[in-house]
Amino acid sequence: MSRNNPSSSIKDSRSLSKPDPMLPIPVSLLIGTILTVYPVPYTWLAWRPELMLMLTLFWVMVQPKWCGIWFAFFVGLLTDFMLDSQLGLHAFVFVVLSFLAKFFMRNKRMLTFLNLWIISTVAVLSNLILLFIFQRISGNVLSLWFWGPLLPSIIVWPLIYTFLKRWRGV
Repeated sequence: MSRNNPSSSIKDSRSLSKPDPMLPIPVSLLIGTILTVYPVPYTWLAWRPELMLMLTLFWVMVQPKWCGIWFAFFVGLLTDFMLDSQLGLHAFVFVVLSFLAKFFMRNKRMLTFLNLWIISTVAVLSNLILLFIFQRISGNVLSLWFWGPLLPSIIVWPLIYTFLKRWRGV
């Protein structure tokens, strides 16, 4: 048939390689940015999931060659600017959580959906705890609605995973 046909070997190597995440990473962050700042009724505001954190964690965990600690830092700064929070607050928390996610993942050979979901759930809870501590240190009084994004963030993770799993690099 095709003994040494170079075009068939090129097709075979392309089918075996992972898709390049150069476009999906910024597109997913753009969509996450729009959904983070999109105006919603005040009563729904407390239930808005932590999309930027979850997208950061997803890309840091499944594309460690493309997205690392600096990626988490810049996405955290972007989140600080979008939410008009203290400069560096989300950046610091995103860096710490990304580092911890990478640390806990280093021994995992197989990143299953459940492993990623558990890591992201712990990270979202840790995010809220750290933000709560920093807000209290700043003297801000927070209501119970501060903890509202926890459940929606946990529920939204399977959607993020489903839409972006095609570009898993690990």
